[in-house]
Amino acid sequence: MNTKPNKSSNWQTRLHEIIYEADTREGKLFDIILLIAIVASIVLVMLESVKSIDENYHNFLNISEWVITILFTIEYIARIISVKKPANYIFSFYGLVDLLATIPKYISLAFAGTHALVALRALRLLRIFRILKLARYLGESNRLVNALKASKAKIFVFLFAVIVIAIILGTIMYLVEGEENGFTNIPKSVYWCIVTLTTVGFGDIAPQTPLGQFIASLIMILGYGIIAVPTGIVSAEYTKAKKVDTNTQSCPNCGAERHRNDAEHCYKCGYKLHE
Repeated sequence: MNTKPNKSSNWQTRLHEIIYEADTREGKLFDIILLIAIVASIVLVMLESVKSIDENYHNFLNISEWVITILFTIEYIARIISVKKPANYIFSFYGLVDLLATIPKYISLAFAGTHALVALRALRLLRIFRILKLARYLGESNRLVNALKASKAKIFVFLFAVIVIAIILGTIMYLVEGEENGFTNIPKSVYWCIVTLTTVGFGDIAPQTPLGQFIASLIMILGYGIIAVPTGIVSAEYTKAKKVDTNTQSCPNCGAERHRNDAEHCYKCGYKLHE
């Protein structure tokens, strides 16, 4: 069984704890600073897109963005060197997001106009769950994901039934209203039915005959009832899902997250999480 090195004598372990976890004061401070930098970067890109502001403050905005990009580059490298298996982080969801959030400014050197891609850094705001200590809700999110997976077959059948209803009612509206009222073909009539059934109602096509308006009214009422069905399906599965409390502990060996509060070893690789 692997054992965890002494944190006080291992800079790599200490760096990992600060960067990847939010259970310590240093880790929380790091994440807060990171989020501020991300938000600042996004604001800079937005301001740069405003022509009048860019004309007057272009150099300041450009220099500021380069400073933040360099900081993100250092942070990305630090994340790689602080884990025992860098590939696990590099090809993970957050690893790819971090990379996409860092390289756009460099790409803009070769391809003009791509600097706006730095807005991808908004994805990194997902880390706010760690900062706001919402880790206790990660278990709830897991339950929701499991509930969605468990109910996917029922939802598929439901959606299939909705499509069938839309085709039938759309065809009826095509026959009732006709081309003179905008229902020029069955696909367009089905489109109108879907828009009406979902209570969106763009208003680009509207029934003109009394019978067509009556059918449209029934479709609208049916739409309100249909909206509640998927919610009921997922809610039923959600109540069946078992709640498991997790925290922000990240395995320094494989990078796995969302460990149980009472876990002593990584559920993925067996590496010891605590001394």
